[in-house]
Amino acid sequence: MRKCISGVIHSRQNSDTAETISTFAEKSRAAPSKSQLGNRGTVTEASGFKPEEDAQKLYSAMKGAGTNEATIIEILARRTIAQRQKIKEAFKQTVGKGAGTEEACLIDILASRNNSEIREIVSVYKRDHGKSLEDDICGDTSGMFQRVLVSLLTAGRDESNNVDEAQAIKDAKEIYEAGEAHWGTDEVKFLTVLCVRNRNHLLRVFQEYQKISGRDIEDSIKREMSGCLEDVFLAIVKCMKNKPAFFAERLYKSMKGLGTTDSVLIRTMVARAEIDMVDIKAEFLKMYGKTLYSFIKGDTSGDYRKILLELSGADK
Repeated sequence: MRKCISGVIHSRQNSDTAETISTFAEKSRAAPSKSQLGNRGTVTEASGFKPEEDAQKLYSAMKGAGTNEATIIEILARRTIAQRQKIKEAFKQTVGKGAGTEEACLIDILASRNNSEIREIVSVYKRDHGKSLEDDICGDTSGMFQRVLVSLLTAGRDESNNVDEAQAIKDAKEIYEAGEAHWGTDEVKFLTVLCVRNRNHLLRVFQEYQKISGRDIEDSIKREMSGCLEDVFLAIVKCMKNKPAFFAERLYKSMKGLGTTDSVLIRTMVARAEIDMVDIKAEFLKMYGKTLYSFIKGDTSGDYRKILLELSGADK
């Protein structure tokens, strides 16, 4: 279980990364200006300064096992106040773009659960924490992403099997006109359709959208949106199309490449083991040509590997 524990610690380090840079930059604002100091300061503007590169180096220095203090000191101690402010903004815009661990958790859960499950989550959260989940989400998120999460949290999705053909065609046209056919994107139209309509109806909307736009709805969302908003709308669409495939992709991405996103891997394996793990395993094999079992075996070790393999079931 050592890697599991290590992953929790690393997640904490990652969540503190932006805060560390932000704190350093904010405290720097109180420092005296060049005009007050003359030209006798020990720090001067770094030549060839590229804030995006510095932001990426800082992120790399603070993620994973341990912290590379030498890199952090080398960058932050050799940049002026103005340059550190630019690094801070670059960190938010480049490294911080898209869903981090906390946002991914909210997206995975709220985009994939049915109305009764969401109502139960809201109730248990209130009981265990003594406060409203909606209030906490509103306190930690903003903009259209927040509105989408709150909409999902209301558990107001139509769960019938009915398809209104005329309304499906209308929905597809409105989404197209709000995105691909429009200068800028009217995200409210996407919210209205994707967060409220039932699954069968949405599948018909997606078919009609393909006819109208010549593109899959997922491609349009990727073209029209970015960051957490893109992630949550894509998650909704993918769950409506094929929920086991959605989770198969989440598991694959949590393990591929360098390192493992333990929080996503653990959450998905534990949450789906009693629901649809057999289906997820079948989709994983179909999508990636390898069994989930073999992927977990090759990416984890020790007791952590053993318990995940138990949750995944036999290697087939």
